[in-house]
Amino acid sequence: MAKLEAGSLVSGQEGRAYLKVDGQNQELMYLREITATVQKRKTAVRTLGHRGEQYRAAGYSGKGTMRAYYVSSLFRSLMLDYMKTGVDTAFDILVVNDDPQSGLGSQSVLLKNCNLDQVVLARLDVDADFLDEELTFTFEDADLLDSFA
Repeated sequence: MAKLEAGSLVSGQEGRAYLKVDGQNQELMYLREITATVQKRKTAVRTLGHRGEQYRAAGYSGKGTMRAYYVSSLFRSLMLDYMKTGVDTAFDILVVNDDPQSGLGSQSVLLKNCNLDQVVLARLDVDADFLDEELTFTFEDADLLDSFA
């Protein structure tokens, strides 16, 4: 019988994330957390001879959140560009899980055509030892570039 060994679990700290915007790549070293989820949109279907509803997939939506240390103006600049000029810049995010201790190898997911929903423009907090921020975004597509072993 197979079982999951504790040493195979993937550490949340062992990884990297990269952002590609306007053809420029940069490591998101100030990122604390990122989560990207896909939700299927389903349509309820009723048919003769079946009293219950059945469901058919009818699309999807991709949404994400990032929590980052408040040390970069990149996302504020992108949002301000949109506010001032109407130019809405999309970007890609590559998320790599790579825990050498787990023995599973790495997993890489590319989130395509990400677009900001909400950005903190300014922040102060006298009780905070350090400032961080949460950003929300949508994405249109994704690829699994590398899979765990």
